[in-house]
Amino acid sequence: MSWTRFSNHSTGVGDRSVLSDTLEKMTFPSSFPFLLEKRHGRRDYDGVSVTLYAGEHVSEEETIFSISEGHLDSGLRGIPVGTCQTSYVDPIEGVHYVGYPVGDLANLEEEDVIFLLLHKRLPDSDESAAFRKELAHRGEEMPNGALRVLEHLTPGSGHPMDWLSIGIMAMGAAETTGDVRVDSMNLIARMPELMARIFLLRGGHPEKIRPRNTELGLVENFVHMLGVDGEEAEMMNRVLRFFFILHMDHGGGNLSTFSGKAVASGRASVYASLASAMNALSGPLHGRANQACLEFVQRIGTSDPKEIEDFVRSELAARRPIYGFGHGVLRAEDPRARLLIELGSEVCPDDEYYKIAKALREVVPPILKEHPKISNPYPNVDLASGSLLHAIGFRKPNYYTTFFGWARVAGICAQILDERNARDGRGVPIYRPKYIARD
Repeated sequence: MSWTRFSNHSTGVGDRSVLSDTLEKMTFPSSFPFLLEKRHGRRDYDGVSVTLYAGEHVSEEETIFSISEGHLDSGLRGIPVGTCQTSYVDPIEGVHYVGYPVGDLANLEEEDVIFLLLHKRLPDSDESAAFRKELAHRGEEMPNGALRVLEHLTPGSGHPMDWLSIGIMAMGAAETTGDVRVDSMNLIARMPELMARIFLLRGGHPEKIRPRNTELGLVENFVHMLGVDGEEAEMMNRVLRFFFILHMDHGGGNLSTFSGKAVASGRASVYASLASAMNALSGPLHGRANQACLEFVQRIGTSDPKEIEDFVRSELAARRPIYGFGHGVLRAEDPRARLLIELGSEVCPDDEYYKIAKALREVVPPILKEHPKISNPYPNVDLASGSLLHAIGFRKPNYYTTFFGWARVAGICAQILDERNARDGRGVPIYRPKYIARD
């Protein structure tokens, strides 16, 4: 294995590094860029240092990570267990998809970004059209009655994420081919209809469901099935497409992605694997953060900086969480938070909840910096996402995590495909971490 510079092909700037002049890439046989920081010959993974040396050839037998007892019972935090070809998160510059900063992709069509994650390159115009056509066809071929089970659930029961997991399993029960790419494409293509049915059936409005129109595109089909038209539909499409792309992938080690890949490693179906991923995402410590952030904003109730500061300080004094700030990897403001704040200034600048989120971005970091134990006092993607979803008409925060889950389906499917093709086609073995017996 050799070490070479990882240039920023997304900007077309010759040999400019994606991260900085101190970053290099490790070229594995699969040509995946494994990023390494040269500073002191170590790379920091969520606060865990890994010894690797730039400029050296590293064999499969050499140690790249040492486990101490302090790593046990830590949720595998920061412990390298594999590689990821679809995305990575830099502590300063945030999430990148196949080397592209997510901000460079945010205004593309969502189907083109899905193509990128699956094929590791952006499509040309002909490929883009063919890919959209394939998704439209697969969405139209949803088996009759595949989602009928949702009609038998009691409106308002459970959490919308429960319905999402049930719906994915129902689609798998209706049609599973066993071909990972085919099943992944079918699931991606049919998610808009599942989402629309969750919103309207759980909401007790089955009569409002419109017939699907897959030719519109993924996000547009969902908005169409909800019965939204005109300028309201245009704004919904704009925000949801943006949201969809920003949440599509986030490295390989987050709980939902890891859980989906772990289940898939046992050769479970794509549907079973993604339902497991959605169940992992449903937890309040993971995917429900955007719901919690809007509820936090609603509790504040004012965009006045002084009142916000008083509220935040009282929450900290009561040892309650400050939602929308901090991140497991990032040590700077999440670029996705900035992008969403900028989008809000375009689509809903006068919305009260948006103004509160925007004010929080300015007021909170200096307060959190007063606490030395807080390693990242900066906004994350959840700070404004809930406020924007509310502003475009989605007024029930408990549905917000379903948008997160819908977006993440494409990234997790792409990673499952990569793991099935790893090791010269032999695939990644079934996940089996070691647990040490303790009295």
